[in-house]
Amino acid sequence: MNIYSRKQKLKLGLFILAVILGVGIILYTGNFVKKIADEERNRIEIWAESVKEFTNINLNEKVSPTLYKILGENKTIPVILVDENKRIIDFRNLNPKKSKDTVYLFKELLKMKKQHDPIIVEYSKGHRNYVYYQDSVLLTSIFYYPYIQVFVVTFFILLSYLAFSSSRKAEENQLWAGLSKETAHQLGTPISSLVAWIELLKLKNEDVNLINEVQKDVRRLETITERFSGIGSTPVLMRMNLLQVIANSVSYLQARTSKNVEYVLNFNQSNELLIPLNESLFEWVIENMCKNAVDAMQGKGKIIISIEEKKERVLIDVKDFGKGISKAQFKTVFNPGYTTKKRGWGLGLSLVKRIIESYHSGKIFVKSSEVGKGTTFRISLNK
Repeated sequence: MNIYSRKQKLKLGLFILAVILGVGIILYTGNFVKKIADEERNRIEIWAESVKEFTNINLNEKVSPTLYKILGENKTIPVILVDENKRIIDFRNLNPKKSKDTVYLFKELLKMKKQHDPIIVEYSKGHRNYVYYQDSVLLTSIFYYPYIQVFVVTFFILLSYLAFSSSRKAEENQLWAGLSKETAHQLGTPISSLVAWIELLKLKNEDVNLINEVQKDVRRLETITERFSGIGSTPVLMRMNLLQVIANSVSYLQARTSKNVEYVLNFNQSNELLIPLNESLFEWVIENMCKNAVDAMQGKGKIIISIEEKKERVLIDVKDFGKGISKAQFKTVFNPGYTTKKRGWGLGLSLVKRIIESYHSGKIFVKSSEVGKGTTFRISLNK
């Protein structure tokens, strides 16, 4: 539990750091963009003043070369000069091919009106002209650059995270398969030995009831070995009666669980519901979930198993009245190593999730839970 708590905190810390960096980049660039925007407006104001001076010059007067230089200096900022009657007098730095079209010019003028307030040019005779302009290509590029940068960085971080997660998942799968097969292999030797001892007990005419009980446990060990050997390889699914499989699992558990635990099957056991299953692995699922429920109730309470049929799905709910879990733990309870017990590996629900989702193409999740009142897990399987 502590491992996943630390991982969650680390992920949250990295996310917060990424947000701070992203916001910092955007704010810094935003301030930079504002400075350039102010500078561009200043340039347009100078240009507008030069237009005013140029207009007021008499035909006989000599035009200053500096005035020509200022008028011709603006080569990047799109500008449209409009008179009092909203007629376009002049324009600069617009598309040379499209600028012959009046509709295009008025569309550009509308964009400029939305982007910036006009610069008013006052003439001595009381007339006015209005200078409209929009941001240069450079300023627009700088404005969007941090957002593009944040998007690209986020994309590559996400891609790297997915690749890393996929790699870890593959390693985890190999570890699961290797550990399971090694466990099955190690169980093989003592099981063979126990079978031989049973035969010896039979020859010595020992207590038949004792021999039968030992045989049951040996068969149980053989089932467990079969289950472990099936992890990592694709199990064979056969159409089986789901109701009977669940009933058999519960029957086995009832004989080995405290009498303070009551099992309630909310379905008619005499009915038949055939779906693709691997009996051995699915029994393991029910056993693990019921044992988990018993632990949650501290060995005393009721476990209710309900089944609901949909069009293409079968829904199995396993409900307990134990200590419950918080919403923050709805997903982490399925992580390997997650456990609230002082002893235990925390592999039960992780194994259940693997069997349901990887081998039966189903889904398992926490349907509902309330701390102190209990939890309902839901399994969804294909019909």
